[in-house]
Amino acid sequence: MPRPNAPNTLAITFLYYRDLPTAMAFYEDILGLPLAIDQGWCKIYRICAGAHVGLVDESRGMNKWQAVKPVQLCIRVPDVDAWYAYAQEEDLANLSKLFVNDALGICAFVFNDPEGYQIEIQSATREGA
Repeated sequence: MPRPNAPNTLAITFLYYRDLPTAMAFYEDILGLPLAIDQGWCKIYRICAGAHVGLVDESRGMNKWQAVKPVQLCIRVPDVDAWYAYAQEEDLANLSKLFVNDALGICAFVFNDPEGYQIEIQSATREGA
């Protein structure tokens, strides 16, 4: 049987939390992401057209919370400098210095959400990056 050929309609990356209300407050109040789908113990936030992050209560989800988080959520923005100034004011956990990666063509910084997931905010420094 051939692979279905219809275009994808939505992308969601799910992250698992012990304290869902605290995670929700962070993604809503600090990152400013709008709640797109409320499934009760799973809250799905819109990052940009077609891309979403789902915050899951680990006691109900398919996976469980883990102390080691080998996942990074990367959000590309038009003005990384403005976001970095904001991140400094918010005193975000494990906030890095603003850095440029010429090989990748980005300027970026990272920080952790309330349960240790790393978030990268970046802007492209050249076209096609």
